Amino acid sequence: MSNENTYDPVTGEHLKDWGHRPGKQFPNLLARANEMRAEGFGLVRIRQELDSEIVPAPPTMDLRTPGEVAFHENIDVAHPDEEDNVIKVRETMTALMRTPTIESGAIMPDACPAGPVGTIPVGGVAAARNAIHPGMHSADICCSVMITDLGHADPKTVLDAAQSVTHFGPGGRPQGKRFTTSLKLLDAFRENPFLDNPKSLRMAQEHMGTQGDGNHFLFVGRSRKTGRTAIVTHHGSRGPGAVLYKNGMTVAERFRKELSPQTAKQNAWIPADSPEGRDYWAALQLIRKWTKANHNSIHQATIEAAKVSDVGDRYWNEHNFVFKRGDLYFHGKGATPAWGDYAADATGLTLIPLNMSEPVLIVRGKDAAQGLGFSPHGAGRNYSRSEHKRRMGSVTPEQMLKIETEGLDIRFHAGGVDASELPSSYKSAESVVAQIKSYDLAEIEDYIDPYGCIMAGDVPPFWKAKKKGRR
Repeated sequence: MSNENTYDPVTGEHLKDWGHRPGKQFPNLLARANEMRAEGFGLVRIRQELDSEIVPAPPTMDLRTPGEVAFHENIDVAHPDEEDNVIKVRETMTALMRTPTIESGAIMPDACPAGPVGTIPVGGVAAARNAIHPGMHSADICCSVMITDLGHADPKTVLDAAQSVTHFGPGGRPQGKRFTTSLKLLDAFRENPFLDNPKSLRMAQEHMGTQGDGNHFLFVGRSRKTGRTAIVTHHGSRGPGAVLYKNGMTVAERFRKELSPQTAKQNAWIPADSPEGRDYWAALQLIRKWTKANHNSIHQATIEAAKVSDVGDRYWNEHNFVFKRGDLYFHGKGATPAWGDYAADATGLTLIPLNMSEPVLIVRGKDAAQGLGFSPHGAGRNYSRSEHKRRMGSVTPEQMLKIETEGLDIRFHAGGVDASELPSSYKSAESVVAQIKSYDLAEIEDYIDPYGCIMAGDVPPFWKAKKKGRR
């Protein structure tokens, strides 16, 4: 620490040594302390003057007792695989409900575990008071589905055009093949502390017009009601969202250590009424805008490449996001908002894909109390991708694809068939549809019957590619 007879400035480290907690009061405290320092006051006297303004640490929040907060179940068990899955989902939801901020929860028919016990499952909903939990929307923020009515366009022409313009796999588009990113949106990124970093800004430009990997897809089919062709895309916020998630978890962890050390790290939260909480909420809305623009860019490029002239309605909905309703923050992890005005651009209609050989459902939400106002986002899984591959035995992915998608035009962008995305790796579509109806979660208004789709394919993990490159 500085010598008493010098005028070295008072720093934040001094304030922390004296018992002050970093926060919005720090700049004012530092300014006043250094005014006194410039007037010749010693550190001891300055410390005494500021002692009365020490903000005590807030009391820590203990975990709730098991069973204190209940959750609604909207899921049935028809065979042993489903029974094992539901047991695991109940276990993780029971642990999740002990998080001090959570006031209610629900699981959808497509629920399945998504991490260590206590992690919100896919198909899970958790309502929190004054808290945004980054881990409860996951790294794939704003994973979402968009549909565009393409009139009576030929489905094959549309799928060929889509294959020529879309981009699957890791990374972004190379220089010279990038889609335009709104300068206004990039400026808004620069004004938000969670998004104003070189990596987010670079990825916001490179990843525009990309769809990622895994279960993300581009689907072409026909409306059962009208016979018109439609394109459906499924993907999230790509690199920009992943960086926001990482930055959000870092801030949430700082609050967790201070507010609730007993809370599991994956359930750390940012107080919504804090400066950080307000900035994070604003960042989520910007990532939502970026993701919608990403969907739009692929749809528009496909329309132009296919020379479609009769374009109808377009709408979308997200299922890995946080929604504010009243004074609660609803976290949907693989769960779709099913009330009409959940967002300014909501149409009342949402999309529920099932698997590549089944229709995409167009539904109108029922705002069911037992679902906390949500409906499923898809079919879900009863067991892991690796378990599905193990059960295939000697059957090759190519053989299984032929058996399970006969008559459909299924394409894998990377070339290799990803067996973990074949219909048999998912829950029974018929069962999920039946549960949507029996639990009165949504009303099915139309079915988009499949013509074909494009998946990422069996893409090696990026770290394997890097390792091979080094060799």
